Amino acid sequence: MVSIKGRRGRLAAGVVSAITAGLALCAFTLPGSADGATMADAFAGRAKPTIVLEHGAFADGSSWNGVISALRADGYPVVAAADPLRGPASDAAALRTVLDHVKGPKILAGHSYGGNVISQAAAGDPEVKGLVYVAAFLPAPGESALELTNKFPGSTLPGTLDPVSYRQADGSTATDLYIRQDAFRHQFAADVPADQAAQMAAEQRPIAQSALEEKATSAAWQTKPSWAIVTTRDLNIPVAVQRFMAERAHAETTEIAASHSVAVSHPRQVADVIERAARATAR
Repeated sequence: MVSIKGRRGRLAAGVVSAITAGLALCAFTLPGSADGATMADAFAGRAKPTIVLEHGAFADGSSWNGVISALRADGYPVVAAADPLRGPASDAAALRTVLDHVKGPKILAGHSYGGNVISQAAAGDPEVKGLVYVAAFLPAPGESALELTNKFPGSTLPGTLDPVSYRQADGSTATDLYIRQDAFRHQFAADVPADQAAQMAAEQRPIAQSALEEKATSAAWQTKPSWAIVTTRDLNIPVAVQRFMAERAHAETTEIAASHSVAVSHPRQVADVIERAARATAR
């Protein structure tokens, strides 16, 4: 089940149906179009923006596979950036190297902790036209992911974590966080097929514990239009936290009855929101 609400509250069911029908019309592929150009794009005479995807903790770029396929089928160029998961500032710097390399207008989408990263990386970049937060953090300057997670009750993530300590080059000790493989599906991907969730658990990338404690220094959502996908069956980021952040950012919000791994379990719906952002910012 999916619901959509804008800046003035939840849309009525009839309006949602009309929007869905309109999106289906806009996605009509022109005969003879080699790049999947849509009728709306043909009339507008504009090239599609590049969609840049940033994964979050306990995942990698493959978590976007279904979304990438849907976007490419609709003619959008896509880049799934590799997130080092070391800290918002350094990860944003890494993402900016990708943004600098990809010329032209861009829409950034971040999942989970990736929301922290796109918020900082997009600040001051005029080529980033919109931000899409997918079950993601939208921190204000001075806030951390850990602080936001604990703002409202509901996250069961702490009890599933598997910390691994290691010694850094300077001799200090740091900690990486994984989700225990036996707990991964229930915690992170309850609506993903068991075999696929097991593979995701084996492939997960750890996040530095310090990254979840590092405070944001900028928030591009304060100056750029934003969209948010809120996952109502999320055990990582409580739905109350997601709603709070989306409302504060005045983001156009879509609610999906999904786990934290909504990009894996509902790729078409995630792609639809990203495409909605692309069309809205092209006006």
